[in-house]
Amino acid sequence: MDQLPLALGWLLYAALHSLLADLRIKAALTRRFPGFAPWYRLAYNVVALLTALPLMWLMRAAPGAELWAWNGAWAWLGNGLAAAALFGAMQSSKAYAMNDFLGLGVLGGDKGIERDVFRLSPPHRFVRHPWYSFGLVIVWTRDMNAAMLVSALAITLYFVLGSWLEEQKLIAIHGDTYRRYRERVPGLLPLPWKYLRREEADHFR
Repeated sequence: MDQLPLALGWLLYAALHSLLADLRIKAALTRRFPGFAPWYRLAYNVVALLTALPLMWLMRAAPGAELWAWNGAWAWLGNGLAAAALFGAMQSSKAYAMNDFLGLGVLGGDKGIERDVFRLSPPHRFVRHPWYSFGLVIVWTRDMNAAMLVSALAITLYFVLGSWLEEQKLIAIHGDTYRRYRERVPGLLPLPWKYLRREEADHFR
């Protein structure tokens, strides 16, 4: 019961960000306030950051019982996997126009809506949502107390649901290109028999 506020906080966080990420909500808001359209992505990311802070505080204020900690060789392995996942996430960012993704282009005078171009980074050859996949590696290789376990489970469920919601947007944006990509590459967990060769990824349209 000590972790109930944290669990509810994660539920509200997921609901809010799934709602704000919905293309229909974005379209309705930008129709009502057209001048806000170029700022939407930046505002979304600011809201994501600010609403995560109370969850971080709850995790620190009420960590709960320690469940397990990685020691010795296991700690080296866990931290090594986390470092590799962080590097992989950085490689994945090559698939995105990061200024547009973060919403920072508008601060430099770029008033256009983010450019939705279909790009594949090297990790996208193996999973469709590498940021989520690498994020799960980082989360589950940490020492675990009760608060961290609740958060890890919530993040895992959110990534599974979020990847499905994101795919509906990607299909709406990229159409058959993304449908063909989805048939060739798994979602969150890589499969040794299901991936794109480098030359295929370079020319996938």
